[in-house]
Amino acid sequence: MPVAVSAFELADHAPDLGAAAVAPSASRCIDLVHLARQTMGDKDLEIEILSLFARQARAALLDMTAGNVPPATVAHRIKGAASAVGAFKVAGVAGEIEAGQADAATLARFGAAVIEAENFINKLCR
Repeated sequence: MPVAVSAFELADHAPDLGAAAVAPSASRCIDLVHLARQTMGDKDLEIEILSLFARQARAALLDMTAGNVPPATVAHRIKGAASAVGAFKVAGVAGEIEAGQADAATLARFGAAVIEAENFINKLCR
């Protein structure tokens, strides 16, 4: 059975990218350093929060594509959750949609960001 590790531990074992990388964790689909700060390094809480976020993000993606709820409303709802867990790509694209940029290309980037985050979370939570 695999041993779960906290985001702090994962970040400690990340390769040193040198001074050129200002925030290497922030370039991932989930900023594990941010998440670890939010959870004070509690690995069980990290997994619980990430699992919840993955479900929320998938529901937001389904709501966005179903067209039953205005995209800006869905984007506003998921932007805060994404920012809280360190899913800054999702939050960024959601912010664009919330600001009124709900064209097909932006919606596609939102979908890609959600799926990328969901896949990362699923791998992390195994």
